[in-house]
Amino acid sequence: MFSTLEVDVRPGSGLGMFEIGTSLWNVLDILRGLQHFFPQVDVKYDPDSPTTPIILHLRPHLDLLFSSHHQRLHTISVKKLRDPNPPLTLTYKNSVLSSSEDALKRVGVSRMFGPTYPGEDLRYPGISFTFEEDGRGEPLKGPAAQPDDRRLEVKQVIISQKSLDGERKDALDEVTECPAMVGELSRAVAKVHEGITLYFYPSGSEPTRILLGSSTAQDLTVDLGPPLRVHYKEDDRMTIHSRGNQSDAGADGDYFYNYQQHGMDFLISGATHTVKKIVLHSNVPGTPLFQRYKRCPWEIEGRPEDDEDESPPRKRFYERVEEIQHFFAPGEAPPSMILNRTDDEDGLRLPSATTRLFGYDGVILEATESGHVVSVTLF
Repeated sequence: MFSTLEVDVRPGSGLGMFEIGTSLWNVLDILRGLQHFFPQVDVKYDPDSPTTPIILHLRPHLDLLFSSHHQRLHTISVKKLRDPNPPLTLTYKNSVLSSSEDALKRVGVSRMFGPTYPGEDLRYPGISFTFEEDGRGEPLKGPAAQPDDRRLEVKQVIISQKSLDGERKDALDEVTECPAMVGELSRAVAKVHEGITLYFYPSGSEPTRILLGSSTAQDLTVDLGPPLRVHYKEDDRMTIHSRGNQSDAGADGDYFYNYQQHGMDFLISGATHTVKKIVLHSNVPGTPLFQRYKRCPWEIEGRPEDDEDESPPRKRFYERVEEIQHFFAPGEAPPSMILNRTDDEDGLRLPSATTRLFGYDGVILEATESGHVVSVTLF
């Protein structure tokens, strides 16, 4: 016996616990607490693109489409309205719109939402109703629906942002700024040997600067709040590659502040409590760290060509590693190290488990074999 899933429809805004503009990381975190309603979540994406749109399929009723660059909830599709596993009830303004017992008909939509323009579907700002499983209804013959059309059963409800010009938003567009983004990271501008500047929603908020060797653990707590996790640095295997004395390569007592909600880690000196390293995560689907961190929309800023250049060159998280390498050092790429993050996890198999580490002065790029940059480390 399934409990009824009752959710309120909010045109242009969301459905139940799902709000347009919420990040993929946050939505999956919500779903972990709702396994009684959503015991199976299918994650669909294009493995050949680091900026692929992502679809969460929540059987049998929901498809959640996330934007390709910033991984934010773009479109909510509701299907199989009368499937009883689990029963689904849609409400609108405290009135029942649809349930497993009461089919939603064209006439019911018109009564609830009022008139709209003629077309294959019934479209209103921020919501549309279709009468075929694939979302493509038959064209109407004439300016008004025929008598039999009034009894057509709704097969799919689609919720998306309201567009300013009244046109339907393209499924591949990014989500425009909305209340669900307030307080979240808009972009992170990184400068090698210096640090990062963080810009948060809403637009126009005062940016936050975090400087290598200067900003302290206390500064991070004041500017970003307490980290979700703190752990001490235990893995010193990379010290074997240090050019200096290996015993001095890793300082005792160094610890990490993990801000998974912003897609960042900070390594902090155990002696001075200042920031030693900054790690920015891209949250690429199919990689071992996928969904451990929210996507950080990082940009690496280079030096301006001259003093009058107000737009210094930048490389961004969605560009391929070859382009970013050329940005740092035109010519042949440096030798890379191979890292397999599943070596410590017996029985774990992932399509992009092996990555390569490319080291430059002050920065390390971690990239998949297909050229997607998984993380950037500043030191």
